[in-house]
Amino acid sequence: MNDNFLNSANAPYVAELFFKYRQDPNSVDQSWGSFFNSLNEDDISVLGDFGGPEWKKRPSNIIDDVSLDKVIKQDPSINVDSFKTSTLDSIRALRLIRAYRINGHLIANLDPLNIVVKDYHPELDYKSYGLTDNDLDKEIFIDGSLGLEKAPLKTIIKILKETYSSSIGVEFLHMQSPEQKQWVQERIEEVRNKTIFTPEGKKAIYNRLVESELFEQYLDKKFLGTKRYGIEGGESMIPGIEQIVKQACIAEVENVFIGTAHRGRLTLLSTVLGMPYKSILSKFQGYLNDPNEVLGSGDVKYHLGVSSDREFKGKKIHISMVPNPSHLEAVDPVVMGKVRAKQTQLKDKTNDKVFGLLIHGDAAMAGQGIVAETFAMSQLVGFRTGGTIHFVINNQIGFTTMPQYGRSAPYCTEIAKMVQAPIFHVNGDDPEAVVHVCRLATEFRNKFKIDVVVDMFCYRRSGHNEADEPSFTQPLMYQAIK
Repeated sequence: MNDNFLNSANAPYVAELFFKYRQDPNSVDQSWGSFFNSLNEDDISVLGDFGGPEWKKRPSNIIDDVSLDKVIKQDPSINVDSFKTSTLDSIRALRLIRAYRINGHLIANLDPLNIVVKDYHPELDYKSYGLTDNDLDKEIFIDGSLGLEKAPLKTIIKILKETYSSSIGVEFLHMQSPEQKQWVQERIEEVRNKTIFTPEGKKAIYNRLVESELFEQYLDKKFLGTKRYGIEGGESMIPGIEQIVKQACIAEVENVFIGTAHRGRLTLLSTVLGMPYKSILSKFQGYLNDPNEVLGSGDVKYHLGVSSDREFKGKKIHISMVPNPSHLEAVDPVVMGKVRAKQTQLKDKTNDKVFGLLIHGDAAMAGQGIVAETFAMSQLVGFRTGGTIHFVINNQIGFTTMPQYGRSAPYCTEIAKMVQAPIFHVNGDDPEAVVHVCRLATEFRNKFKIDVVVDMFCYRRSGHNEADEPSFTQPLMYQAIK
């Protein structure tokens, strides 16, 4: 089959003719009208991709009264049937690409336990668009999508799975801003949604994971049965949060305020914030701390707040973890208020110097009303802070309640769509992927000054706390964990 006609110049031309036909069927030659009538609604919905994004359309090349026969006569080797086949193949491939951009996250490998395997969705099956196994080796013109002018169908599918359905799933097309959608799409497609880390970068991630794991193991052996709400099963949070702070510092952010609940708090204090181990261990042993070292007095150890300074690439950043009560998510508006106050103090009108980082649990993210209230206030003139980064420790369970019994939404992060925040779902057993999306999230927040969400799927190696035996209520889950 000859596809010379369907090239980067002619494909937008066909799309423009179609738009003209939709406005006035009599404005194009009858031969074109017959061709356009053969397309179904799903086929024609993708023709817009040939014309460029809505905010930057290609200039029109339409000349009135051009017939399909006249165009084909320009190249005798092209016939009507081959032209129609090539055009339909391109439209169908573009429909498949768009389907992955919208729903690729639905079959992404997000659950480290593999309890529920989601590897098929009809809208992500190329056969749903009229393509067949015979088309897998056929080169199809896709007009620059995925960074390619044309490619075999099997290559297109491989790239789509790597980009949108690997250990990362992205939700971003619900956003109304064309610029923001284009930024996310380009950033993930140009690298197939992964970072190639240097040996030094991989070593840094590894060191943080080992440091976290050894600290948790020491506490478990030294203070057996004591409540500490460890991060075991979600250790990738530590290098992820470290990456957020690092990228903020490189972007010359001066202050980061962190709000988080119990889980992983002690490890976060000892690693990212650099709180001395002796200060944490003294709490387990019942000793008083230096009031200048730890904010708050007499509270339980997993409510501690602390401030510290970190340095990355010769730049310094001040990190403050806000003291937290046992009331989940109550710290959220407090963090936003402290961020707004600091921005006012520094006259940071562009929101470049200060931002907030909120760490949620999956059940609390979906179930606590204060989360919705915080999002609702986040874009108001009197409360706006220029975007908060939300990191969800998605244990896939809330105390003893499984997600399907605790929320009506498919994800715990659906509430974030009310402010059109992009959402990066990621498998917590892939620490490099976690660090990658944390970098993207920080860059997005710094550029667009709106909220962004990282949803890290993981698990609790222990129960709700270290004194629980979770196998009584979740035997299958903990059989997979152990």
